[in-house]
Amino acid sequence: MNLLIRRLEQFATLSDMEKVALRGAVSAPRRHHTSQISITHQAAANGMTVVLEGLACRYKLLGIGRRQIMGYLIAGDICSLPMRSLHASHYCIGTLGPTETAVLSPERIFNNPERYPNLTQALWRACAAEQSTTREWITNVGHRTAYERVAHLLCELFLRLQQVGLARGDRCNLPLTQRDLGDALALSSVHVNRVLRQMRLDGLVTFRYGQLILQDLAALRGAAGFDATYLYLQPPRQDFAVNPANTWRPSRS
Repeated sequence: MNLLIRRLEQFATLSDMEKVALRGAVSAPRRHHTSQISITHQAAANGMTVVLEGLACRYKLLGIGRRQIMGYLIAGDICSLPMRSLHASHYCIGTLGPTETAVLSPERIFNNPERYPNLTQALWRACAAEQSTTREWITNVGHRTAYERVAHLLCELFLRLQQVGLARGDRCNLPLTQRDLGDALALSSVHVNRVLRQMRLDGLVTFRYGQLILQDLAALRGAAGFDATYLYLQPPRQDFAVNPANTWRPSRS
């Protein structure tokens, strides 16, 4: 719950009354096991699912053995937009390890914006950030090389984990497999392995055994063309502010 508050306070400063209201609007936590689906496209929308602990993903099933990951969800993230007019979600949410989730019922908050102005703003900004991130992911898959895609995703995940206190120094826990990364980047796990190996040789990152270590953040963000403004953080961290003039690119695709 504390990470949810920390996440929302990236968008607006919450009063004590708003924090109490937020806690009152969140259901009792549910524990999930590895790869357990917590929401499917067949389930009725029931508030906004939030991740309190662990790692999850939003994805679509494309057939037997085929999956497109549309977003990674870390502790403090809201998994689903408020669906006032829809009866079901059109995607699945799956856990990627032991995860704790809860359901946020936003009606009391959205129906009283004058009483909870900052909390209302923070929730809507979180929704806007979700949509903005989805658009950036489409760009990532559609117009960047494999090397750029991997670099961009690693920059994003590290920054998001850092903002909620889940990264320390130049490293963070990131329990993803190469298949998980490939399903998010429209790459095979073999291709992801090749890119990660080249990044390690280039002195940018080391990613193994569920831990990401950034060896050269400036070069990694340059390779990705990473600009954190799409995450709607207020303000973006200076060490992630990308200079548009930086045109460093790897020679490999």
